[in-house]
Amino acid sequence: MRQIRNRLALIYELFGIVFIIILGSVLHFTFEWSSSQPVVGVFSAVNESVWEHLKLAYWPALLFLLVELVPLKKTVTNFFFAKTVGVYLMVLIIPVVFYSYTAVTGESILAVDIASFVVAVIIGQLASYRLLTYRRLSEKLAWISLAALVALGIAFAVFTFVPPQAPVFRDPVTGGYGIP
Repeated sequence: MRQIRNRLALIYELFGIVFIIILGSVLHFTFEWSSSQPVVGVFSAVNESVWEHLKLAYWPALLFLLVELVPLKKTVTNFFFAKTVGVYLMVLIIPVVFYSYTAVTGESILAVDIASFVVAVIIGQLASYRLLTYRRLSEKLAWISLAALVALGIAFAVFTFVPPQAPVFRDPVTGGYGIP
């Protein structure tokens, strides 16, 4: 029975990789396609800053969490903790890779940026799978994890409109911050 549950979790997490990459790629353009509608900007990249590109992993991963919730929540362990760790890994790996390679090259390389997004999603989903099939952890982690996911979503929404004047929020193309 456990092998069946583990296999089901793996299938979902692998499907999630494809789902997150495709939807995240589309979200790169939806703000522009919407004629710069502010509500769309909450979920889409509104400029070329590193911060805005993290939304491309966060929102699709959050949506996929909702897709998985009913079929997996009762059959796996640590659901919210696993999903939160996966999401946070995605949004941490992308800037770490970006700032690491641009420190060496001095410039952004689109192929590396795209590859880092794909790798971050794969690592996040596989880490999520590992935690979904790990021994049961404290139930308190579920509540803390949910709070961490919500906090990140609130940060994405708020910083779309009032971003801090920090490099991660700066659009390298226009030099601006937030919605242009």
